[in-house]
Amino acid sequence: MTKTAEWYQGKAGRAEHLVYLNKEAKELEKLIHGDKTMIIRGAAGRKSPLGGRAKINDLVYFVETGGDLTITHRGIIANVIESEKMTKEESIDFVKRYEKELNLSKKQVDRWAGKKYLAVYEIAELEEITPFQYNREKNMDDWVITDDINKIKL
Repeated sequence: MTKTAEWYQGKAGRAEHLVYLNKEAKELEKLIHGDKTMIIRGAAGRKSPLGGRAKINDLVYFVETGGDLTITHRGIIANVIESEKMTKEESIDFVKRYEKELNLSKKQVDRWAGKKYLAVYEIAELEEITPFQYNREKNMDDWVITDDINKIKL
């Protein structure tokens, strides 16, 4: 069983997520223009990437890799599809199944296809927001979950 933060256990309502998007693959640009409607996360270990902690209607804020930690857009999670443990072939098929919605670069396909666990998150209601930066501290995760985005704003 996935261990979750104490505040999150049994949490009703929305969590807020800070999600890194691949700048090189132009993920944010693709979301903005509607060329991409889903994002993907994966794990090679013994559990689902977010362990059920990203839910429908949660808020997601986006930051690009390699940037200055400025958040410019947010949306909501409209759908969550998490896989069970998969073989390499099943994992490749999973990525192919959502190919259009994910609109991944070749490099991204190579990164995700073959992982034992995958999850895709459909993003809706994307909107530009007043930009802000956040306090990364020592957190190297590419998906940060909080009960209030203001707690990590600079």
